[in-house]
Amino acid sequence: MIGGSMSVSVVIPCYRSARTLPALVARILSTMSEASVRHEVILVVDGSPDDTWATAAGLARRNEAVRAIHLSRNYGQHNALIAGIREAAFEVVVTMDDDLQHPPEQIPLLLAALEGDRLDLVYGVSYREEHGFLRSFASRSVKAGMSSALGIRSARAISAFRAFRTRLRDGFQELSGPHASVDVALSWATSKVGSVSVRMNERHHGRSNYSPRLLIRHAVNMLLGYSTAPLRAASYLGFLVGIVGLLLGGAVLWRFATGETTVAGFTTIASMVALFSSAQLVSIGVLGEYIGRIHGSGMGRPTYVVRERVGPTASADVGPGGPSVPAQAGARSGPDEQ
Repeated sequence: MIGGSMSVSVVIPCYRSARTLPALVARILSTMSEASVRHEVILVVDGSPDDTWATAAGLARRNEAVRAIHLSRNYGQHNALIAGIREAAFEVVVTMDDDLQHPPEQIPLLLAALEGDRLDLVYGVSYREEHGFLRSFASRSVKAGMSSALGIRSARAISAFRAFRTRLRDGFQELSGPHASVDVALSWATSKVGSVSVRMNERHHGRSNYSPRLLIRHAVNMLLGYSTAPLRAASYLGFLVGIVGLLLGGAVLWRFATGETTVAGFTTIASMVALFSSAQLVSIGVLGEYIGRIHGSGMGRPTYVVRERVGPTASADVGPGGPSVPAQAGARSGPDEQ
């Protein structure tokens, strides 16, 4: 049962979802009304090339509880989420996908888990796998990497269907630059994280824009953007190659001293040089990635730019605190295109 005093901002990043948004919004509004929860729906259209913006804007004009935000280009799912989170006016934020895979009727389960002070962030985890083997394996690998390299203990339960207290955004309001992750940013703000099992539906229109290749790219972005693990790995690689070089050198000297062979020739030297050069180039490449990201941030590349808004403007009196940061600056992560 959900407390009647709870208020909820539902943030949905939208991309190629003109066909699903009307049904999605209608089901959200119906579910929130039945639960007697104050609510708003924030549709963030992430530069979608189809009629998604026209659909979202029309929904905002017809429903007082719906706001639509149009980003000036496609910045990526996490960018759009940050834009919507920073516009949220109520005490709890719920994020969900735009393809009806996350049933709005399951939102009360997330909200019920947030009641009291035990948890600040709740993820909705599917009873069963939502995707095929390859896609699911890539997703599990990304979560395992976040858990080990980024130190996020709850990473294995992460999903795009989440509910958290809006005040957590204060922990990453200074976050900027072209690379960011909502889940990593939330992990900075709280350790009170839980999960609940929810029902997930099959995707009825189109296909997921997160292919295994883009998931891997997203994982690399998070590792380089939020962890020094690659730098440590480069150091370990150099140490390992050094040990291999010492062993090879010792073996050659031993065989030469015992008369088993003459001084190593071109083939041995070439292989050792190639081995050491490879380790050096890998290490330089890792350093180059970090330096490139520093350079990109220094150029002031925007995280997102809002083209236009439709619907009521959020104000501080509609929810605890109201928006605390400007909407023109945000955080970015994940693939450039959804």
